[in-house]
Amino acid sequence: MILGVAQWLSLKLGWDVAFIRIAFVVSVLFFGFGIGLYLILWLVKIFSK
Repeated sequence: MILGVAQWLSLKLGWDVAFIRIAFVVSVLFFGFGIGLYLILWLVKIFSK
């Protein structure tokens, strides 16, 4: 939501943006790797233009 990763990923995958945001929050709370994944996807988003 902050860097636009969820919106970008929802357009790429064709999924609902709310589902992706919930998945990021769950991965941060339960698994702890959501923040790193978010930053990696942000870098991919930047360099894929």
